[in-house]
Amino acid sequence: MLNEAHFNRLKWIYRTNPCNQHYTTQIDISEGRAEIVLPIRPDYLHGGGVVHGSVYFKLLDDAGTFAVGSLVKDFAVLTASFNIYFTRPVSAGEIRAVGRVVHESRRLFIAEAEAVDGDGRVLARGSGSYMRSTIALPPPP
Repeated sequence: MLNEAHFNRLKWIYRTNPCNQHYTTQIDISEGRAEIVLPIRPDYLHGGGVVHGSVYFKLLDDAGTFAVGSLVKDFAVLTASFNIYFTRPVSAGEIRAVGRVVHESRRLFIAEAEAVDGDGRVLARGSGSYMRSTIALPPPP
């Protein structure tokens, strides 16, 4: 079983990732699970006035990636494929994405993720396949 120090290291990696600097998220990681909360800002909306699908994808994929990462101690996890279903638009409040590992083998991980609004209504679902890379995780801060 991996320890809290590993989860804290992953949270630090997530928070300091250059591509995450535009997003104001909170992340929680436990064994085989990750939860990301994003307060919706106007700059996440597309011309139709609802959150752009790329934001849904990012949250779902990140939740899946870090759920898998919780089980991989020394190397980065990469997405091999991801499938997403959009079920409801949202334009205000927050999005909460929860990812969990549903399959683990030596070379392949599968995670499912669900995004809900502040009232618990499902906004999108996704599943992805992930693999352990040869990229070493950076040392803890």
